[in-house]
Amino acid sequence: MKVIDKIALVLIIIGALNWGLIALFEFNLVAAIFGEMTIWSRIVYGLVGFSGLWGIKLLFDKD
Repeated sequence: MKVIDKIALVLIIIGALNWGLIALFEFNLVAAIFGEMTIWSRIVYGLVGFSGLWGIKLLFDKD
C-alpha cells in the first residue's frame, strides 16, 4: 500500500469518527479543535473529502 493510500485511509477514519461524534453527541471534533469554519477547519474538511474520493479508487485497485 502506498503512503498516499495510508494517509487517505487515516483521513477517512478521522472523518468517519467525526461524523459519529456529531451523530451521537452533537460534538464536532474538527470545529472544537480548529474553530467553526476557519481556514484550518475548511482545509481539514477538504482533505477528508478528497480522501473519500481517493477511497473510491482504493475499492477498485487490484493490489
